[in-house]
Amino acid sequence: MMNVLVVDVGGTNVKILATGHETARKFPSGMTMTPERMVLGVQQLAAEWQYEAVTIGYPGPVLKGRLAAEPHNLGPGWMEFDFQAAFKRPVKLINDAAMQALGSYEGGRMLFLGLGTGLGSALIVEGILQPLELAHLPYKKGTFEDYVGLRGLERQGRKKWQGYVEDIVARLIAALEPDDVVLGGGNVKKLKELPPGCRAGNNASAFRGGFRLWEPPMGSK
Repeated sequence: MMNVLVVDVGGTNVKILATGHETARKFPSGMTMTPERMVLGVQQLAAEWQYEAVTIGYPGPVLKGRLAAEPHNLGPGWMEFDFQAAFKRPVKLINDAAMQALGSYEGGRMLFLGLGTGLGSALIVEGILQPLELAHLPYKKGTFEDYVGLRGLERQGRKKWQGYVEDIVARLIAALEPDDVVLGGGNVKKLKELPPGCRAGNNASAFRGGFRLWEPPMGSK
């Protein structure tokens, strides 16, 4: 089994965990977090951990293993950065919601929605992961993300926000017809109750997804 270091890059914190360790470590991120600073912070925090490969969960779109846009909540310079050269190891990049989705997957057709700073989304069908960008679909006077992301929660208050989450989840279930719906991300715990047909993900599943990325696909056993 390969030892993997999983790096979950968020708008508030960078969290890391390596194969064989129980407890994740973290350090603050934010608008000044460049990729150079992220790598340095990770290397310092993981100094005594052994790892042969790195997974980076990234808060933005990743296409064919490459970053497709700069992050909204971090510093500049991510798209052109050479992570393999910086870590001196093989690196796989994956959208952070897709990584948590992969770690939450139990079979069939699963929709994952991440309620965090924004709205992360991914679909897994029979073991095949398809990252989605549902956050920017139009909704009411804005987009899904405007109503169920952190801005929506702060602007509307928890009770109204919960109503929007329930409405948007119901619309997406009707459109995508999943067997299983997982709500993850940092704000899922602010829901008084989960919408019908949903289960809660947890942050540990993001790390599990990062480890799974280096395993053979589920359908190929």
